[in-house]
Amino acid sequence: MRFLVLASPDSWYLRDLVRASQGRYEVVPAAFSEVEARLTSDGLDVFSGEHRLTDFDAVIVRTMPPGSLEQVVFRMDCLGRYEAAGGVVINPARAIEAAVDKFLTSAKLQAAGIATPRTYACQTADQAMAAFDALGGNVVLKPLFGSEGRGITRLDDEALALRAFKMLAQLGAVLYVQEFIEHEGYDLRLMLIGDRLLAMRRRNPLDWRTNVSRGATTEPFEPTAEMIAMAHQAAESVGAPLAGVDLLPRRDGTLYCIEVNAVPGWKALAKAHQTDVARIVLDFVAEEVRRKRR
Repeated sequence: MRFLVLASPDSWYLRDLVRASQGRYEVVPAAFSEVEARLTSDGLDVFSGEHRLTDFDAVIVRTMPPGSLEQVVFRMDCLGRYEAAGGVVINPARAIEAAVDKFLTSAKLQAAGIATPRTYACQTADQAMAAFDALGGNVVLKPLFGSEGRGITRLDDEALALRAFKMLAQLGAVLYVQEFIEHEGYDLRLMLIGDRLLAMRRRNPLDWRTNVSRGATTEPFEPTAEMIAMAHQAAESVGAPLAGVDLLPRRDGTLYCIEVNAVPGWKALAKAHQTDVARIVLDFVAEEVRRKRR
């Protein structure tokens, strides 16, 4: 089978997929920035550079690069049209759209009955200050779009919170304000690859943020039945068959889902489990292609 991988050219994950594909699949890199659509009397074709998407068995999305609103919407529209014509995209365009937007993810998690931290999303500093007070004066301010802990700030000082809210409001940002969950210095990443699940604990004694990019250490662990059910339900809520679900246990034992990543990394997970995650991903994509053709 032939897979087109939308990724940055220097992506470690692209190299890992190429390595894992040897002798089994053909993996071809492509760029979101080169995506184009051609509407003619013969129908619609979507390309990335010289590569026509319908010439491949599936498209694997390994990046969500920045762009203007028009560019991002257009890219997702192109993937959506390819899917509508019978193509396989992992993850589907609608899943990526939902998971990349923290507010929409939170709303979908709540609608599915999954415990998630109390959250206020607003556009003015006054609204954000009201949220700060309502959430007990101890909050986490997050960019609506972003990953790996970039741009996340904990605020427990009223003057600093007001300054941060005013600055971001002036830049036209959406203020996504979430209650700070007191925890024991670790969270749990459960990666779902279809029905396959791999889990690791991420611990950071030096920072309340437990991202590996922030220096957290990792170790494999066996999730409970509750955790497994929550992870599957969270992934289903955004429609992502390949998902990284982050769970955070509060000190009193209450379990919260804080993120669903539809372009999940697996570098640390593969090392923690000593498992070829890239090969599992490729086999899963191949099975999705076979399932679609049945």
